[in-house]
Amino acid sequence: MPYIEAENFFALGAVILGLAWFGTWADTNAIGRKTSGVLWVIVGGLALSNLGFIPLSAPLYDFVGGYLVPLGIPLLLYKADLRRIFKESGIVLIIFFFAGVATCIGTISGFFLFNLGEGGAQVAGAFTGGWIGGAMNYVAVSKAVEMPAELSAAALSASSPVSIMALMTLLALPSIPFIRRMVPSTVIDETATPSGDDVAGSEKSHFLLHHVTGAVALSFIICAISYAIASELGYEQFSILFVTIVAVAFANIFPKTLSKLEGDFDIGVFIMYIFFAVIGASTSATQFLESALILFVYGCFIIITHLIVIIGVAKFLKFDLAETIVASGAAIVGPAATAAIATSKGWKDLVTPAIMCGIFGYAVANFIGVAVTTMLK
Repeated sequence: MPYIEAENFFALGAVILGLAWFGTWADTNAIGRKTSGVLWVIVGGLALSNLGFIPLSAPLYDFVGGYLVPLGIPLLLYKADLRRIFKESGIVLIIFFFAGVATCIGTISGFFLFNLGEGGAQVAGAFTGGWIGGAMNYVAVSKAVEMPAELSAAALSASSPVSIMALMTLLALPSIPFIRRMVPSTVIDETATPSGDDVAGSEKSHFLLHHVTGAVALSFIICAISYAIASELGYEQFSILFVTIVAVAFANIFPKTLSKLEGDFDIGVFIMYIFFAVIGASTSATQFLESALILFVYGCFIIITHLIVIIGVAKFLKFDLAETIVASGAAIVGPAATAAIATSKGWKDLVTPAIMCGIFGYAVANFIGVAVTTMLK
């Protein structure tokens, strides 16, 4: 029997939210930036449950997966104004489409090359969603395709170091002479060495109580509408996709109002970290270790394939290397990290496209990930 029993809601909640806090704190420090706060949250939850401190299953875990996650998705999509995305992304958005195709090529071809077991199609879909959108899409797709908790934790943990290696590769590409000759860049050639001010992070959001409460209330409305539609149509298992559709619809019907919200995205991210803690806590260490290695190799194959395809497309269609890196990064590591790449390299004109493409990835990746799983099944 675990030290904290499954029915002890408050004590167990303190542990789960403490893990989520640690992950968000780690991401602001060197330990998290180098290894990903998500990885620490999952490993921490896995260790606590398998050492008998907290249970492997609990009503709290079901509540987080069943209710908190759907509420978190709209909070991450309120800025998905497609008109603004298409207007401000330019050629980078076109390259981003090719980056998404490159990810799909990697996940689908790898599915047939590696023995991923019974949940292989689910993993392929979740990886597709995660490496076109972000961690939110990984969570949404894994829930939509009903991936077991142990497999979800193993896949997400295996993907974290792969994403870090991908980020390091993207940062290194401009310094590789062979790549520079293959895919020239006027942006890189014309960019001066960034100053300390250039490398400064993006403006931080402010926590405004009336913004956050309104955003959460709207998220409840969106989820209520989405689940009602899914139930009426007989597609309850894809309720998450309906939440995505309705959230993006609201973002485009009320773009000016929702674009002014502050703190909504941060609350959405916090909810996702809570879910990562639950994934770790509900995972058996034995099953985790059995799955993690092959999934890590599979993830590496996907990213290598992605990079080979996108560089090949850039050479053939004569895309700029800097724009290609930003588009690829928006798919693989998300808008925040890609904006940091552009900023650190002094590519100021590519910061906005990086963010816009990343948000667009959030909006479409759920559907692509579920489609990949459905096709492979």
